[in-house]
Amino acid sequence: MSRAHMLLVEDDAALAELVTWHFRKEDFEVSHTVDGEEALILAQERIPDIVLLDWMVESLSGIEVCRRLRRNPNTANVPIIMLTARGEEEDRVRGLETGADDYVTKPFSPRELVARVGAVLRRVRPALAGETLTFSDIEMDTVGHKVRRAGQMIPLGPTEYRLLKHFLEHPGWVFSRERLLDSVWGHDSDIELRTVDVHIRRLRKAINVGGRRDIIRTVRSAGYALDSEAAH
Repeated sequence: MSRAHMLLVEDDAALAELVTWHFRKEDFEVSHTVDGEEALILAQERIPDIVLLDWMVESLSGIEVCRRLRRNPNTANVPIIMLTARGEEEDRVRGLETGADDYVTKPFSPRELVARVGAVLRRVRPALAGETLTFSDIEMDTVGHKVRRAGQMIPLGPTEYRLLKHFLEHPGWVFSRERLLDSVWGHDSDIELRTVDVHIRRLRKAINVGGRRDIIRTVRSAGYALDSEAAH
């Protein structure tokens, strides 16, 4: 299973510690903040796979954080689960209308929360829930480290493999060269940005073998995306 990155926005320290412990046990990477403004900054710096968002947090309400995450193209598709002591139907509806994917009322069982998060991720990011990543006619077995396109085995170098895996986990998302360097090569990398272009070219050459359609889209002045509508 690919390791999922969770952003937890919760100002109850004891509850945040409990939730963090349970999700780290399930192999989630958890970033935590008590502050709504900081949550928006963290989500921009590193796009999470899922956000657990308390209704009542410091500086900005959870509802406003949810609204702004949905308005920002980079985080518009990130699944959001609202956590709240408010159990009234009207509040639940308001949370969902603002863009939340699910709604959990306190007090809740941590095991139930883990199950609800798993269900949301399976629905919106199936790549995180299984060992095979697929997009169009490409299939990646993340356990056996094998890639096939239309059933044909595609040999990839380790960097091209990591690049393709990153794209397959975020289909349709546009990644800048800087973001790709961070995610694929790591924060401490001193590799030049143009190296990304070289590896993208190698990846294209490998997966487009036999004149197959190019599914990596170059977005002018922005970066690259995995896109079934990409042109050659």
